[in-house]
Amino acid sequence: MAGHWLSALAVCAILGATATSAAETVPVDFINASTPTRCAEEDNVYVKLQAPGIRAFRIAAEHPPYIASVTQDSTAPDFTNCDMSGDPRFVFTPRTVILHEDAHIRLVGHTYATFWRGERVDFRVGDRNEPGLHLVQLLRRGPLRDIEILVVYPSDGYWRPKPLPPPQLPDSAYGSSFLIGPIEHSTRPYVAIRSIAFEPASLTFRLVFANGSRGVLTVSEAMPERTELAVSLDPPVPSGQAFAALRSMFVTPAQADVSRASWEAGGSGSNAGSAPIMDWRTVRATAARFGRVEPSLHNLSAPDILFRAFLATPDRGPARPARPHFNRR
Repeated sequence: MAGHWLSALAVCAILGATATSAAETVPVDFINASTPTRCAEEDNVYVKLQAPGIRAFRIAAEHPPYIASVTQDSTAPDFTNCDMSGDPRFVFTPRTVILHEDAHIRLVGHTYATFWRGERVDFRVGDRNEPGLHLVQLLRRGPLRDIEILVVYPSDGYWRPKPLPPPQLPDSAYGSSFLIGPIEHSTRPYVAIRSIAFEPASLTFRLVFANGSRGVLTVSEAMPERTELAVSLDPPVPSGQAFAALRSMFVTPAQADVSRASWEAGGSGSNAGSAPIMDWRTVRATAARFGRVEPSLHNLSAPDILFRAFLATPDRGPARPARPHFNRR
């Protein structure tokens, strides 16, 4: 199993060369600030990504290595040993809105009755603005059902991706989240966003952060193998501050959304490494994968998350596709 884990990471590092040359790709520091927990619904896994001048990178969601053996999923929440009574709580009027719908995608927004942050972020599609959404779902249209491939929580900047499901499952679960942009802290890490504009033709989210900087996230691929995202930041997040982060959960290897990290520090493969998620502090790497090598009772089918193809060039970002690539099953 460990061999599969590292070989999959190496393949992903090689795939990064299609977007950028090896000379442009730079390593970044993955800083593990995770803490123990007994609550399976607490994001105790926190891995920060830091490096000066990072303007672009890629994030992918791929199925865990055991996905072919999953015939009965496990996605029920588990609030055993959880106490969230001290969380901040702001009250809103619940609503659901269809933001966009065509032959390929649906975009659906939700406002919850309560949320831990009170900010009302503008969310635009064309001339339409819907402020105050807490969850926005991007779904790929299908002949039998619409399937989510990405969600964003505008009020705290959390994103969750997943690939299209494997053939034996009608759908698969979300698991780990990520943050992009200038990360702040209040109760938990978050990214303050002023506005998001979505462009349906290219599946592009254009972000304006609260500090005035900007970001772009484009869904470049959505297939059963992976959902891949191209990210750019303008200007780069200041040196010494995280420009992205992984957020997830680990109680035990059998109750976790992520239990292991693997990384690649160079094209030769000589500096590859792998360790349990709680057993390392900082690594410098050009690519890293976070996931599970054994089935978990929690979100069994949830994907592994990969970070790679980091660019620090002054004037380049990820190439925008004319149209995202969808697998037509």
